[in-house]
Amino acid sequence: MEEVPTRQVRARYDEETVTVYQVFRPEIGDPAVADGRFPEAFGHDRMTWIKPSFRWLMHRSDWARSPGQERILGVVISRRGFDEALESAVLSGYKPGLHASKAEWQRVLRRSPARVQWDPERDLHLRPLPHRSLQLGLGGELVRRYAEEWLVRIEDLTPLARELHATRDAGLLPPERPYPVPAGAAARLGVTG
Repeated sequence: MEEVPTRQVRARYDEETVTVYQVFRPEIGDPAVADGRFPEAFGHDRMTWIKPSFRWLMHRSDWARSPGQERILGVVISRRGFDEALESAVLSGYKPGLHASKAEWQRVLRRSPARVQWDPERDLHLRPLPHRSLQLGLGGELVRRYAEEWLVRIEDLTPLARELHATRDAGLLPPERPYPVPAGAAARLGVTG
């Protein structure tokens, strides 16, 4: 088995788009799938977290079984938008060596419309793996742009989540591969591969 770098963005993508995953309650997820856009209840005034790792989202939602997390959506957005969000992002926690000082990190964090967290990736039994998975938090104007400008389509992946929960068949997983993070963003976010 190939060793995965500690902090590597892995995603389902092509030349124009990247798929990120979100979990919602049915009151948001169902109309989003039916209309191909987020309903008003989505709320543009709070930070929204997107994840390019399907397995991590299965952990977060307990296979779409947690209350308020019953709908798994694959949100296909433009790579241009995803890259813009990465280039705007700051780590959500201070890391010596990546930041000049804690005060400098706090100053940049206050101005940034996006945050990055690295959480343990999961296997199909939702056990933590030694490498990390990216979570990207979008705030302010980036939320509107994500929901309106960058959005290409919305896919309902709830049935897939349920089938994977029942079978743990790795062949059903959405194919994710290393994503080419823009160099400046990769250095600032601690990407290791």
